[in-house]
Amino acid sequence: MNHLVIAPVLLPLVAGIVLLLLRGAPLPLQRTLSMIAILAQAGAAVLLLQSVLEGPLRVYALGNWQAPFGIVLVADPLAAWMVLITALLALFALLYALRGGDQAGRHFHVLFQLQLFGLQGAFLTGDLFNLFVFFEILLLASYGLLLHGSGPHRSRAGLHFVVLNLAGSTLFLFAIGTLYGTFGTLNMADLAVHVARADADQQSLARLAGLLLFGVFALKAALVPLHLWLPAAYSAATAPVAALFVIMTKVGAYGILRLDVLLYGEGPLSNLLDAWLLPLALLTLALGTLGVMASTHLRRQVAWLVVISVGTLLTAFAIGGVNGIAAGLYYLPHTTFAGAAFFLLADSLARRRGEHDDHFVPHARLADRRLLGGIFFIVAILLAGLPPLSGFIGKFLILRAALDTPAATAWVLAIILGGSLLTIIALARSGSLIFYRSHPAEHGTATGQLWQELLPTAGLIMLCLGLVVAAGPIDAITRLIAEQLLQPEIYIQAVLGGTRS
Repeated sequence: MNHLVIAPVLLPLVAGIVLLLLRGAPLPLQRTLSMIAILAQAGAAVLLLQSVLEGPLRVYALGNWQAPFGIVLVADPLAAWMVLITALLALFALLYALRGGDQAGRHFHVLFQLQLFGLQGAFLTGDLFNLFVFFEILLLASYGLLLHGSGPHRSRAGLHFVVLNLAGSTLFLFAIGTLYGTFGTLNMADLAVHVARADADQQSLARLAGLLLFGVFALKAALVPLHLWLPAAYSAATAPVAALFVIMTKVGAYGILRLDVLLYGEGPLSNLLDAWLLPLALLTLALGTLGVMASTHLRRQVAWLVVISVGTLLTAFAIGGVNGIAAGLYYLPHTTFAGAAFFLLADSLARRRGEHDDHFVPHARLADRRLLGGIFFIVAILLAGLPPLSGFIGKFLILRAALDTPAATAWVLAIILGGSLLTIIALARSGSLIFYRSHPAEHGTATGQLWQELLPTAGLIMLCLGLVVAAGPIDAITRLIAEQLLQPEIYIQAVLGGTRS
């Protein structure tokens, strides 16, 4: 069972290599291999999460070189939770791509698997340098996926995306170089021990490195003021790529959470992010809401909704404590699945509106508007946070957790509730322009082909409904994850055992 830790990393890597070797093979064979790999990853993710929830953390020493000297993969409940969310998202994104989106460019399935390799590796690695390596792998794959289908708007968005992320990678190297030069290690558990014991001379360098890392993760998460790349990049990508990209902002949020509770969770630098995270998260939420209201295209509006989700998620993490982190970890899969579903739905709508595409203009003839409008309504409720769906539960948990921090309660309540109200207004306007002011197209009855096209979107919506039906057990899981995170000695002991330096 210990080899289960490496399975979510190894499966997409092997699949990507095999698909690259078979790049001249018929497309149906490539699709079959890619889907088998995704299903295997989802199965392994379920078993891994079950294993770490029922037993101790699992540490996999590559080459049998033990930490802190060797490279290790660490499966704790948080990492396993993220691995499962990523695998489920990838499954439905790939299902949508199999309807023809994978033919718009070369090597789609290779890049898709390598993107998953980087994502799952980033969640499972226990070494800061290898977190940088996995970041670079997922970013390199994302460059190719963003340009999939070509076009000037994708090239322009891709250029901005590449330049900003290269700058982020440079800062990442500066940060880990500073930490290695100061403490002589990059194993995250070992670094946590050293940072907690840092003397006065080391504290300044450790603080500098920590703030650089925060800047890098904030860029990946699209936290204000490092968020402007996201709307252009996500709205330009093809639908299945944009759906998969929704999890990439969560990689940044994951990095910030690890930084806050593990690397700088104890000792004299334990309040490193206190002055920064909550104000920036609330500002991200507020500016994201303005972006949603100002959008003139549906895809760009969905991209701004992703920015809102980043602000809401990091607000929960900034509140902290078991209640705040658990609320964020419940909200995380909700916003990932709902945001991805909206990108897929936006593509289905755009292709049926002819020259109007996804522009917010009335009087376009729209086929199957009743079915599409019903799904739009459900997704809008999910993302706005209206009862009784998972968005409401997630925001309710965050607001309840905010009551534990009286100094910030008023700001959190005002911005989250005000943002939700404005989001409802913006989505209602979008829906009325697309559906109520459109003319029914001829042959407007839903076809079997449309039902098949909407299956991935419906699957993601069903995952959100599952979060409602199983809200009690899932809340228990997220609370268990939060409790374990707030006891970093559990992680440190599992990785280092009796070998602490």
